[in-house]
Amino acid sequence: LDGQALLITERPGAATPMLKRALSAFRGDSVSNDDALRWLWLATTTSLQLWDDESWYLLSDRHVQLARDAGALTVLPLALNFCAGSRAAAGEFAAADALIEEAQGVSLAIGNPDVSVTGLNLAGWRGRQTEALELIQASDRDAAYRGEGRRIGAGHYATAVLYNGLGRYQLALDAARQALEYPLELATSRWALSEQVEAAARSGQAEPAALALRQLSESTRATGTDWAVGIEARSRALLSEGEVADGLYREAIERLKRTRVRIELARAHLLYGEWLRRERRPLDAREQLRTAHELFTEFGMEAFAERARVELRATGEHPRKRTVETRDDLTPQEAQISRLAADGATNQEIAAQLFISPSTVDYHLRKAFRKLGVKSRHQLKQHLRQPGTPAEPAARGN
Repeated sequence: LDGQALLITERPGAATPMLKRALSAFRGDSVSNDDALRWLWLATTTSLQLWDDESWYLLSDRHVQLARDAGALTVLPLALNFCAGSRAAAGEFAAADALIEEAQGVSLAIGNPDVSVTGLNLAGWRGRQTEALELIQASDRDAAYRGEGRRIGAGHYATAVLYNGLGRYQLALDAARQALEYPLELATSRWALSEQVEAAARSGQAEPAALALRQLSESTRATGTDWAVGIEARSRALLSEGEVADGLYREAIERLKRTRVRIELARAHLLYGEWLRRERRPLDAREQLRTAHELFTEFGMEAFAERARVELRATGEHPRKRTVETRDDLTPQEAQISRLAADGATNQEIAAQLFISPSTVDYHLRKAFRKLGVKSRHQLKQHLRQPGTPAEPAARGN
């Protein structure tokens, strides 16, 4: 809490050392389960403020497991949301969907509001405009009714991502500016800064791009993680030229390769490829754009995938327009139950973990078997381990 106060009163440089010590303590063995259950939401938020993707992944997983073990149903949805966010950032959208659906199911069962902000981010990253805007607008109305400014800020961030993916940069810039109206908000504002840099740079507006980059650098340089430095390098490259820009794009890719945040790595490949094409280096551009297109398609980032495909065509290559895999049309809950069953969990164990009845587990599992064309858990496991199918259980919390 002292570190969070410093972050507001003294800015990131003064707060970061204290926040890093706090985060290290939460990752260690000195914090009791009761304290961890109470405070891991803030520790996980702190990992986002410090651009620490590894802590985000580990602490959110631990929070989910502790909430499950304690039967803490008021805590579990928030923990699941943070966990879903780490999976979404890694490009594991199906796993994130399953965690979000579980969080929403628990919230509904206990009569609490939905806290799954990650669902808004996923809508923006997927890039389906009508679907995303309907979800974001409904969320904004609900959040305004309850006075939840953070959720409204998250909606603006998701909108900025959506429009950057669609190449509608003025709309992306407008949304990013709205997300940044409260710069001391715990996490979303920092992410929106890089969206503003890209949107402003692509729409030829140097001043808001430079302003956002200065604010972004204040945070990223204080922490110095690969995620932070990679995002700053990618953003700075957008405002640079020649060898300087080339070196910054390369640094961004090398840094982001060492993180779990694969969606940002894919965007670095895309921006570098776009820059290379404009520098009349089509062969180098194709290499970067192919990588971006493959990653976006794998993740399900449809608008960004199309943006990469159009750029590839401009280099003289004609990639096939691919639709995102539907994982055999499983619903998120069917997909989650299938992954847990493939991981060896019994129907009783799955029911206890997801707070549903064993008969409900059996119902969804039989539907999944029928859709996938399998007849046993062994065949299910083999199917889910096929190339291109996410094999990691979505919410084991290990």
